[in-house]
Amino acid sequence: MSDIANVTPAFCPQPPGVAWPTDTWPRASEPASEALTAVVEEAFSLDELAVTNAVVVIKGGEVLVERYAGVREFFDRDPEPISADSTLLSWSMAKSILHMIIGTLVDRGELRTSEPAPVPEWSDPTDPRHTITLADLLAMRDGLAFVENYEVGQTSHVIDMLFGEGKTDMAAYTAALPLAHPPGTFFNYSSGTTNVLSRIVADRVGYADAYERYLRDALFGPLGMRSATATFDATGVFVASSYVHATALDFAKFGLLYLRGGEWDGRALISRDWAATAQVPLSKDPESDTFYSWQWWVTGDRYGTYWASGYEGQMISVVPALDALVLRFGHTSDVHYPDLREWRTRVLRVLESER
Repeated sequence: MSDIANVTPAFCPQPPGVAWPTDTWPRASEPASEALTAVVEEAFSLDELAVTNAVVVIKGGEVLVERYAGVREFFDRDPEPISADSTLLSWSMAKSILHMIIGTLVDRGELRTSEPAPVPEWSDPTDPRHTITLADLLAMRDGLAFVENYEVGQTSHVIDMLFGEGKTDMAAYTAALPLAHPPGTFFNYSSGTTNVLSRIVADRVGYADAYERYLRDALFGPLGMRSATATFDATGVFVASSYVHATALDFAKFGLLYLRGGEWDGRALISRDWAATAQVPLSKDPESDTFYSWQWWVTGDRYGTYWASGYEGQMISVVPALDALVLRFGHTSDVHYPDLREWRTRVLRVLESER
């Protein structure tokens, strides 16, 4: 990690004369190039990517491409064609949304990343989990024996947490697990860890309706993410591992907030220092050959790309070197995630060539 560890976080100011998209996204004055249109089309036609429902490409704060396809399935009614008005599921992109919310509390001094995490189950100083810090949780280096496995028939804490015995109190389910590694020493991607973080937030801002109001006041409202809704478990904790619904263009507003260093229309919703922590790689994931920061993934490419990533290939990619965002929603098997990342790289190469 020697080269990427020296990465310098980068941001882009809103270009002069380009309106903030709180109400309506500005559109590029010229149609997308044939090259960009062609590479976007690949997302909908490549067999390796399976099903793509939405792609949005934004550069300089303006929408260059927006395309939708397929249907949204429901248990209790007929499928609906996916359009700009469809609310799409974040899956683990919600983790990056929680990163922003935690940042509001750290900026105010209500949480400190270097201190032991305020988790009641670990309050006994003799408990080896007592030394887990907030930073350890953010970096997925807490050491807990959480198994993030989506294969049916295998040990899976994430399935049990979301849909089984842990679903009523996801943070408690995870916090009860023993250590598998000393805190701070081992990267282990864990949706349960994010829900422990979310309960820490609830202890500060309130549970259930109070937590929902905080999300609206701190993030969804200022950005104009009017379609965004978060899901809570039975204890009133935001299931930040997995569940935010919003339109593609509203998710893009969240990406733009980070591209702009936490600023929105003249107001700092989070500090630039906190926004920068999303870009700093702390661990290398051996399975994907990519890097992890604090609740965000980092590519290590020459564009400084980092992204909020969700199950089956949901992505909000933030690209500082190109002042760009690339969003994709759909259903791609994890064995083809490298193909999805390569598709994104082709999009970025086209954007770079057209600067």
